[in-house]
Amino acid sequence: MVAPDTYHVSPEPMLLVAELHGALALCLHDEERGVGGLLHLRFKGGTGRPSDVTDNTLSSVLVVLDRFKRAVLGNSPGADEVQARILAHALPPTDEGEPSATLVDLIKADLADGKIACGTQTTRRTEALRVCFQPFEGRVWICGPKGSSSLAASTRSVG
Repeated sequence: MVAPDTYHVSPEPMLLVAELHGALALCLHDEERGVGGLLHLRFKGGTGRPSDVTDNTLSSVLVVLDRFKRAVLGNSPGADEVQARILAHALPPTDEGEPSATLVDLIKADLADGKIACGTQTTRRTEALRVCFQPFEGRVWICGPKGSSSLAASTRSVG
């Protein structure tokens, strides 16, 4: 289990899992090196909803994001064999307005600067969302609840 505000990177065939509740999982896979990782970040503000990106958020997230990318990609400059996917969980919207720029937007823009295409999916519901990722193969999917036997049924590649 990858804890909130941490990441795990591995070149081994293993399963990384993150329980998302008001958070996102960035799954990054370098096909050429056979390395992948999962970064689990909570939305700031504790509301369970996407929040505005502030200067403090920018600096702290960018430091962690940079370390995570280096751990997965090493010093490899090419992004041709890199796949990225952001899966996010947010509580259903309220009558309050949604922010114009969120943590998902920030990470997607940072990856785009490095020429890394990134697919995103945000699920809005009250129940938590479990994300499973196989870093060696770059496969990511939404898992069922704990103990579910249908984990491999909806497997798909990152990106």
